[in-house]
Amino acid sequence: MTTFALMLVALFSGFGAQLAPAAAMPASSAGDHDQAGDPCRRPSTVDLAPDHPELANALYNLALFCRDQGRYEEAESLFLRSLEITEERRGPDHLDAATILGDLALLYDTLARYDEAEPLFLRSLAIRERKLGPDHLDVAVVGNNIALLYRHQGRYEEAEPLYLRALAIRERKLGPDHPFVATSINNLAVLYRNQGRYEEAAPLFRRSLAIREVELGPDHPDVASSLNNLAVLHRYQSRYQEAETLYLRALAIREEKLGPDHPAVATTLHNLAVLYRYEGRYEEAEPLFLRSLSSRESKLGPDHPAVAAVLEQYAVLLRQVGRQREAERLERRAARIRDGGTLRE
Repeated sequence: MTTFALMLVALFSGFGAQLAPAAAMPASSAGDHDQAGDPCRRPSTVDLAPDHPELANALYNLALFCRDQGRYEEAESLFLRSLEITEERRGPDHLDAATILGDLALLYDTLARYDEAEPLFLRSLAIRERKLGPDHLDVAVVGNNIALLYRHQGRYEEAEPLYLRALAIRERKLGPDHPFVATSINNLAVLYRNQGRYEEAAPLFRRSLAIREVELGPDHPDVASSLNNLAVLHRYQSRYQEAETLYLRALAIREEKLGPDHPAVATTLHNLAVLYRYEGRYEEAEPLFLRSLSSRESKLGPDHPAVAAVLEQYAVLLRQVGRQREAERLERRAARIRDGGTLRE
């Protein structure tokens, strides 16, 4: 057995049979990899025997590792292998199957494969409600993630009650100042912002940020998420100077903690570029658009809606500076990508 396989088994053996519940996509560092020793490229590093009792757990943990590195194709394959083994050995209604289903659905949501994500989320939720009861924290996790999916699809009226239910469970079980509560508050605020309910969104964003700064520290990636989301709201409200300050702080945290090529960094670069375009700071905006575009194409693929979002915003800039032919080329490409996906910020 390899050292990496031993590490995976040891990591899970202390937690018993049940896997950790699927949560929102966690932020982690993503650096350069030595391909010869890269476990995502060489999943055979998990060289457990086919009948080893920890094989499904090891594959699941490796899938999370690859997903958090932005290695989505490898992660999908590992999740599917882990799910197949788990369902065969423990049954399709086991809580471990619900966990893998939730994480696989979250991956599909990230890749804008929404039609594939929804049935997996709903199946995971049904298993957990049946096995754990309707007010369990793991039920709140899946409900939150289904709401996230609906928000990405623009199904705001369906998302809101799920967010509110997850928030109520977490506040009751964990108290008002827990980081998971901050996550639910932040997600609800993003929904309200996207609906134009700015007066409702602003205090929620500030509360989420305050909890995260106290509980996680001022340089945590989740703090950067709150800063980025509040900055978007300020930009919508034409409070550009305040937005820039928040974006720059979020960008600094994300680059330091996650690495310069992480998808979260690309998001803040895109948002900052849009802000500079609104302010007429075109020379500052263009390199940010290009960097965000390159990162999203690399991590998400050339046909992802997030790539289309950058193309569309960059095309607006090009038209504003008189580069019409370049803008038209980007607009045509963005139009080909769009298939009903929803812009994410």
